[in-house]
Amino acid sequence: MISNLPTSDGTRVPSAAPSDAAGRRSDQEGQERMASVTPPSATRVAIIGAGRGGTALLDLLHQIRTIEVVGIMDRNPAAPGLQRACDLHVPVYERLADLISSQRVNLVMDVTGDPNMDRTLHDQTTGGADILSGPASRLLWDLVRHESALQGELLHAEKLAGIGSFAAGIAHDMNNPLQLILGLAEDLADERDIETVHLQARDIIEAVKRTTAICRDLTSYSRRASSQQDSRIAINSKLDEALKIARYAVALQNIEIRKSYQSDVAVKGNPDELLHVFVNLITNAVQAMDHGGTLTLETAMALGATQVRVSDSGCGIAADLLDRIFEPFFTTKPPGKGTGLGLYNIKNVIHHMHGTIEVESRVGRGSIFTITFPQETATEDGSNPL
Repeated sequence: MISNLPTSDGTRVPSAAPSDAAGRRSDQEGQERMASVTPPSATRVAIIGAGRGGTALLDLLHQIRTIEVVGIMDRNPAAPGLQRACDLHVPVYERLADLISSQRVNLVMDVTGDPNMDRTLHDQTTGGADILSGPASRLLWDLVRHESALQGELLHAEKLAGIGSFAAGIAHDMNNPLQLILGLAEDLADERDIETVHLQARDIIEAVKRTTAICRDLTSYSRRASSQQDSRIAINSKLDEALKIARYAVALQNIEIRKSYQSDVAVKGNPDELLHVFVNLITNAVQAMDHGGTLTLETAMALGATQVRVSDSGCGIAADLLDRIFEPFFTTKPPGKGTGLGLYNIKNVIHHMHGTIEVESRVGRGSIFTITFPQETATEDGSNPL
């Protein structure tokens, strides 16, 4: 029986029940990879405070395999970190005593900014758990913000590195209208009929517009992701935009493209970052189909969640590599063909949008990447950040 198990970095890989032939390698049979959940030796952490600091801390700790966040609490029921905790299946507590007494907590992290909380924690915490609060907590918040800034720089660097792979596609797409402009201009040099001149001038204008559109698309894609407040993103049009950008990097002539879009599918997030996610997934899918195949793009909304699925019929991913593909600087591509940061950045962007990414793959059959975003919840950050 196959079931999906969440890993601690927010990804999901299929889990298979063990067979009688326990020694048989699953990748030789094309079976999916079995994933472990939280390691037995994980540090168990409780977070007090679910404002901006608590939310950022929760996102960061949730990605670390050796840490298990056992719960979070805040006096304000509308604090954004509480909803984020629900999205990540982290328990939410209403009372401090329930959180720190019902779990074998190793570390209590106070990010409320309340000077009285430190004494309360020392009075109620038992079992030898360490407490991080006050100036140490402020330092941690600074480190979390610094880590977030570094993630942004890493995303932009990886994006610019990928622009080099667009060169051949850009040259091809720009050469066609330029050749048309040259031919029309040569004809105009000897043309005397005013009506013909007008027609050819209009053709030149349209060719220039096509060239300008190519430059505009690439300039927009290569810019640094905007730090503006998240906005509503129409998923279907963003996938189509990504497909248009990806064709500069990979040839689509032998690829059958299938779309299955549900209407009015939208999420809240950073449009520039989500575009980069889709471009990367589409490019990877096409590169996995050396001799042609089928690229399938799907969107759907069900049970309060938004799903985006990018599928290919390519070579697939070996079972023993599935749990490493989201690691930084890990790549299965030959030297010079990949930075090893694509899927790592994808995972981080999706996490920041409160989503998860799952992968299913079989060698010789292809891969399916499924992104799931939770239903938007309007909350106000009324709790104390750091």
